[in-house]
Amino acid sequence: MQFQNPIPKRLKEARRKTGYSQKALGVQIGMDESSASGRMNHYEKGRHTPDLSTLKRIAEELDVPLNYFFCEDDQIAEIVCLLDKLSEINKEEVLCLIKQLYKSNKTD
Repeated sequence: MQFQNPIPKRLKEARRKTGYSQKALGVQIGMDESSASGRMNHYEKGRHTPDLSTLKRIAEELDVPLNYFFCEDDQIAEIVCLLDKLSEINKEEVLCLIKQLYKSNKTD
């Protein structure tokens, strides 16, 4: 099975959820207005991959955690986004719950 880069899909999904056009998002993160749409289009089509600092700016602008772009599974991507919005105390509670679920699944 060939590896599918998850970044293009995640970028397009997150951008659409916010209502940004490709050009508007590119300009918002500091790209030149004349090339923003084209560059974002190349990222979403998988022709080019943004460098990490660009991807971090995109994540901040789209209000998603950076690791969202690397999730290959849709459920994990959703979990990552939801976890990111939780307080540190709630994150710790979720982690404990996941560990309990993991242990109970191992013994089944």
